[in-house]
Amino acid sequence: MRVTAIAFAVALSIAASASAQEWDQYVSTQDGFKVDFPGQPTVTETTWKSEYGYDLPARVYTADKGKEHYSMTVVNYNGIEKQGFERQAKCPAGAETCQGQRNIGLGNTIGPGYSTQDIRGALVYASFQFFKRNATIDHYLWNWEDLVEGHEIHLTNRADGSRTMAYIAMRENRLYILEGTVPKGYPEPGLFYQSLGWVDKDGNGIRYQFIYVNEVYGLGLYPEPPHNQGGQFQGPPPAGR
Repeated sequence: MRVTAIAFAVALSIAASASAQEWDQYVSTQDGFKVDFPGQPTVTETTWKSEYGYDLPARVYTADKGKEHYSMTVVNYNGIEKQGFERQAKCPAGAETCQGQRNIGLGNTIGPGYSTQDIRGALVYASFQFFKRNATIDHYLWNWEDLVEGHEIHLTNRADGSRTMAYIAMRENRLYILEGTVPKGYPEPGLFYQSLGWVDKDGNGIRYQFIYVNEVYGLGLYPEPPHNQGGQFQGPPPAGR
């Protein structure tokens, strides 16, 4: 009887562990994305040092499945204009590389204190951080996920042979860094990447009707592309449709 009880307890423990590792869709209305994680992710508040030295608020969502590691980092660039004006006010006279463009907001080329420039280059800067790792870049390409443009990176760690697949996107001036790493010999975490999508403040899924480019739409140069939201078509149809 005691052996049976122990075996039953072990079986329950294994079942609970397996249940905790099941993949399920996680939705963040706060950061506007949805993605499949192996269990409930841990959320950590942090800061991100941008290319032009701005400290920006960020959150990191992480989850592990055995030796596999999955994360989503979201950096909010929406407060960078205010920081740019604050930096600009302290710049020495004539210091253009500090001042940027004066008395103009984000809808221009450089922006106050190079804040617009920082947003425009965020995808490249975040991608470059992967290039600095002790890893071989197997493939680097432009791609899109639910029609939000981004950079896709595949790399192999030189030390332990683990494989990483990353996707870096930007939407509504938020930088998204999706990263999955698996041990040597495992298939790449492509399903993790493919599960990525976008949501509104109420958690309704959003799929754009044509490519969303943040440096155009996030900066307010044009209205965002029309999209399906909650099963309904939102916004005017694209030209030619």
